[in-house]
Amino acid sequence: MSGGSYYVPATSKWPILGSLALGVMMIGAGLVMVHGRGSPVLALGILAVITVMALWFRDVVRESRQGLYDEQMDRSFRWGMGWFIFSEVMFFAAFFGALFYVRTFALPWLDGEGAKGVAALLWPDFSAQWPLLNPPDASVSGPDAVLSPWQLPLVNTLFLVTSSITLTVAHEALKEGYRRTCRNWLAGTVFLGVCFILVQGFEYYEAYAHYGLTLDAGIYGGLFFLLTGFHGMHVTVGAIILSVMLVRIQRGHFSGDDHFGFEAAAWYWHFVDVVWVGLFLFVYVF
Repeated sequence: MSGGSYYVPATSKWPILGSLALGVMMIGAGLVMVHGRGSPVLALGILAVITVMALWFRDVVRESRQGLYDEQMDRSFRWGMGWFIFSEVMFFAAFFGALFYVRTFALPWLDGEGAKGVAALLWPDFSAQWPLLNPPDASVSGPDAVLSPWQLPLVNTLFLVTSSITLTVAHEALKEGYRRTCRNWLAGTVFLGVCFILVQGFEYYEAYAHYGLTLDAGIYGGLFFLLTGFHGMHVTVGAIILSVMLVRIQRGHFSGDDHFGFEAAAWYWHFVDVVWVGLFLFVYVF
């Protein structure tokens, strides 16, 4: 299509092995969530997924370093990464949609808006508020309090916003051929990502130990950990990806006009940062 060659890789075992690893991981996750057991299966699945990903990406890096990819292959990688990030946008859109649905529609309905007779029969004394600290159903306990957005969440916001700046500086340095500058600023980005993960872990400890904010703390607790937990997982994955890019920079990989691996990692990290800004505003502040 481009008028040149198109690289067709040899038959690979990684797709089927990756599918099997994902299957084992999901079976383990299901056993843990439904029956409270199956941790060894889950751990085995996670280890298998990580191993397959590492070996598969190793092969891609080797093929790239051997000069097997041309402009058409580069476009394929860009489209693939673009669609992957779009799927992640839809992933978080579903969770934000659940949050907005509860706050905009479900709570007013439970408070009697549009169906006063039915609401009065269910919970006549219920008053809509968000965060929902006192669920109308007595069998469900809400959190004792909510986390202040101007303490740990603000610190983490500063970490991630700053990390986007340091990553941009590293990217520009790579394009200009300043490899040492790129390495140093990229190392700073990884450091900020690790700081975010550690602070979020401490925040979770505080939520469970002092605020009564747990996964069982009503709809607010469930949505809080659903959104922040999946985001934290994405930050962890992003930090690992950037760490791999740091190792590749140190080994002399990439050039000013040939560094899509680095660029794709930057796309992913900036996406994760944007999601966090939305979380900070709509989960913590408003």
